[in-house]
Amino acid sequence: MDKSLVVLFLLLQSVQGFTVRVGHLLKPLRHLFGRKLLGLHKMTELRRNNVELHLHLYTDPSEAEEEEEEEETEAEKQPTEKSKAEKRKRVAERNIKAKKKKDNEQKACVVPPKKKEEEAEDEKSAKPKKKRKKKKTITDVLAAAELKPGGPADLQDLVSQFFSDKRCVIEQEELRLQNSCFLSSNDLTHSLSSYLKLVCPKWAKIQKQHSGKSSVILLLVCSSALRAIELIKQLTAFKGEAKAVKLFAKHIKIEEQMKLLQKGVTHIGVGTPGRISALIEKEGLSLGALKYVVLDWNWRDQKLRRMVDIPEIKLDFMKLLESGILAACKEDKIKIGLF
Repeated sequence: MDKSLVVLFLLLQSVQGFTVRVGHLLKPLRHLFGRKLLGLHKMTELRRNNVELHLHLYTDPSEAEEEEEEEETEAEKQPTEKSKAEKRKRVAERNIKAKKKKDNEQKACVVPPKKKEEEAEDEKSAKPKKKRKKKKTITDVLAAAELKPGGPADLQDLVSQFFSDKRCVIEQEELRLQNSCFLSSNDLTHSLSSYLKLVCPKWAKIQKQHSGKSSVILLLVCSSALRAIELIKQLTAFKGEAKAVKLFAKHIKIEEQMKLLQKGVTHIGVGTPGRISALIEKEGLSLGALKYVVLDWNWRDQKLRRMVDIPEIKLDFMKLLESGILAACKEDKIKIGLF
């Protein structure tokens, strides 16, 4: 132990102003004296030239080795602690990256509902749409078909169909008219005046001979009041000095029409089947002087319906024929024309 103290004092002489740890002196001392000479047992304070040295002197060499090992383990612990912190950091970073990756994958998998709807619409638009066939109405059929002028056979068929379930076979035969009961039909090339001139060539003479009241020579039957007014305007070129009267229900009372027919001589009556048949029933209009019944057969309204295609008018028309016109036709007193 004396040798070690001497060496220490020599070292202290060269050191001033520092506090020296024993750890710094262990290696040189061991080199000089060997491992067995040093062992920590107690604290020895050495003072020289105001320099303080704390020495841990070991009597047992195993204790010195333990301290050395402890120092080495402390030195090893520091990097290991650092490595653990780094590892934790890396693990945390990996977890964050993994979470981000999962979120991105989920976002890629989950399509927003708007996009789904857009895709569905695109698929629908891509598919060829089946065109629905529109149901054809009677108007469409008539518009596409070529309109043919009516003739005596059309009127005969209409009468027989209407009375098929109302009259017996014998009565139905009585209702049939011969071709001689009809005037020539309009071929859709005539105006009203030109047609009447064709079927009534002696009109000027006939109208002069007529002098009876509440009666007419020519009866024009149409579907509506507006059509009646239009036909009266078209009569100008034909009628000459003859007087025409309106025979429809719109804005005109039946009593007023009866008074008008009784007042003076009228040659032409233009009206609807409902009002004409009502006047005949009430004896406001006589069929005694009647020679021509012209039906506005070929004219069609906006829906391409003829007069006899409208159920209400068809019913009134059949009532008018039954009121005495069919019977007078069979007696060759009245002739029917289809305009």
